[in-house]
Amino acid sequence: MAYSIAKAVVIKQGNLFFLSPPEGDVPLTKEHGFGLYYHDCRYLNGYELMVGDEHPEPLAARSSEGPRAVFQLTTPEFQTLDGRTVDRETIGLKWERVIDADSRVMHERLDIQNFGFEPVEFPLRMRFRAGFEDVFAIRGIVRKSEGKLWRPRWMDKRLVFSYSGGDGVLRSLAIHFDPLPTGVKGTGVEFHLKFSPSESKQLRIALAIDEVEQPPRRPAKRAVAHSGSSVELPDRHTLRDQRTKPETEFHSDSLLLNRVMRRSLMDLQMLKTSLGGDEFFAAGIPWFATLFGRDCLIASLQALAFWPETPANTLRLLARYQGTEVNAWRDEQPGKILHELRVGELARMNRIPHTPYYGTIDATPLFLVLLSRHAQWTGDLALFQELLPAVERALDWIDRYGDEAGDGYVSYSSNTKEGLLNQGWKDSGDAVMTSDGRLARPPIALVEVQGYVYLAKTSIAELFERAGESRQAARLRAEAEALRARFNREFWMEEEGCYALALESGRRPCRVISSNAGQALWSGIVDERNAGRVVKRLMQPDMFSGWGIRTLSLQERRYNPMGYHLGTVWPHDNSLIAAGFRRYGFDEEARRLFVGLLDAAIEFDDHRLPELFTGYARGEYGVPVRYPVACHPQAWAAGSVPYLVETSLGLTPKAFEKRLEVVRPCLPDFVRRAEIQRLRVGKGSVDLRFERNRDGVLETRVVHVAGDLSVDIVAAS
Repeated sequence: MAYSIAKAVVIKQGNLFFLSPPEGDVPLTKEHGFGLYYHDCRYLNGYELMVGDEHPEPLAARSSEGPRAVFQLTTPEFQTLDGRTVDRETIGLKWERVIDADSRVMHERLDIQNFGFEPVEFPLRMRFRAGFEDVFAIRGIVRKSEGKLWRPRWMDKRLVFSYSGGDGVLRSLAIHFDPLPTGVKGTGVEFHLKFSPSESKQLRIALAIDEVEQPPRRPAKRAVAHSGSSVELPDRHTLRDQRTKPETEFHSDSLLLNRVMRRSLMDLQMLKTSLGGDEFFAAGIPWFATLFGRDCLIASLQALAFWPETPANTLRLLARYQGTEVNAWRDEQPGKILHELRVGELARMNRIPHTPYYGTIDATPLFLVLLSRHAQWTGDLALFQELLPAVERALDWIDRYGDEAGDGYVSYSSNTKEGLLNQGWKDSGDAVMTSDGRLARPPIALVEVQGYVYLAKTSIAELFERAGESRQAARLRAEAEALRARFNREFWMEEEGCYALALESGRRPCRVISSNAGQALWSGIVDERNAGRVVKRLMQPDMFSGWGIRTLSLQERRYNPMGYHLGTVWPHDNSLIAAGFRRYGFDEEARRLFVGLLDAAIEFDDHRLPELFTGYARGEYGVPVRYPVACHPQAWAAGSVPYLVETSLGLTPKAFEKRLEVVRPCLPDFVRRAEIQRLRVGKGSVDLRFERNRDGVLETRVVHVAGDLSVDIVAAS
């Protein structure tokens, strides 16, 4: 991409989203990812604003709420229509945008003010471009399909772009103006504006998108005559009222932690997307604004303490698309949970296998983990019983199809040229290697995936036990323990004091130090006698950058601080690793990870943790170095700090027993006080207050309990 999206300003509501540079426009060059997107299609890919012959200069940009953004611009020195020179910073422009997903419209209001002492007259010009590109075409993965892009037209006082897709869908973009432009030329409009000193004027624009099945040979008026003919900008307070706040609220005396938490929860809210009536957290903007098995499951796990309903709907949705047949094109197998579902033109034409695509080795066990964790919070078997057929199919997949090598481990080989070579969370083609830098040979059994399977079987066994299926529960527990014993023999690297990244073909260990071993701690598969050595190894300088644990040790042959999975730092990875540290009693190391991520968040716009950042050490630059095309907001990055709060405070639900355990609560030292309000456990809820005593120990106080719920405080031994 010619333009980095690292500082993109993003707004989203439902399935409609828009991102732009801080200037507020969308470059008219082709190599960028900015624009207006809907259903895997970028409708608008160029939008230029000019005052006279000059581009306004950005002063500030902010997306304070999910569907709304504000850009403050000013003018450089420019020439008026009569040839007079206007000094820089004379004209101020406030460009406000808001998305209304229900009507598929992006509304804009442009407030323009003359701050000078003299009257001024100048043209304000806008130019637009619409390409209707599929997201896979933008990313260069698949060439553009053979649809028909119609010539833009001025129709019914609107500028209309339209495209007849190869999938039989007519897509259109209609741009409304109030007041109407003074002049129209091609895809550009011009307003002749006159200002007295201190005078303000306002322009309103609305960009309305539409999709119509089976279009005629030429686009009909009905396809572009969008029902939302008004360009009235929705009221700010109305939008606030429409936002759904998380049920659980968190506050502390740390301004930093409060800001990061607020941004994280707002991003999770923004990423909520629906499919067939069920809501889920879309994986990330702009490339992954769709249903992803692994990403949506992990984000839902991270958000369970704050949003229990979205995880439940996510499970239902994934169960609906669970694999039913062996299909090599889509890497599908019976019982397998999908990796990625696309709904755009290329998917509808079957040009890509994402309809859905099943090339993930870990979504199936994570599906069981989330279902079990949801039951622990709710104390209700209803969802388990509703999804029991999907549970049984998932367990069958793990044992039958997941064990590709027949050695008792879940492993993978890609079955399609269009699919993913690697199918764990590090799914780039060069992410799994041996110590000499050679790419691992499939079938590949990843270290963390065996942990996911162990956790899935042990946790789902409890639900079978509670449902009266004690024989099934006993079988699952026995299988999990056998896996645990075998895993600790064959993945353990005694000299390195860590677990191998993977076993490749022939059960040969990939003797590589990676962050994956930390996620094995999270699952509980690690032997107690090995846990301390793993923690110590991961916190060495070659792994811990000061901001977080790198995906790969800088001592490894393929280490690259800018490589997607070869040495970068991923917030979600660190949140799971920190939870693993806590599981085995290494609270101080978990606290260091928490502090590192919070310190990193200071340096990113709006205190938003991106999908990932580069692996350069903290001492090299003093700030985390951005990864240019990282998604933001991104679901499991947004879920990282809420999950760190949950696990650091030791919030352990025992909803079937109508209890909440608070186990060894700890927070970064600069947090002296914190509160959790309306934390729901089963049918009850609780307000908790945490405060440091004179010795610096975080003490827990139960402020209020509603319903049938008890709270047990488990202090450090």
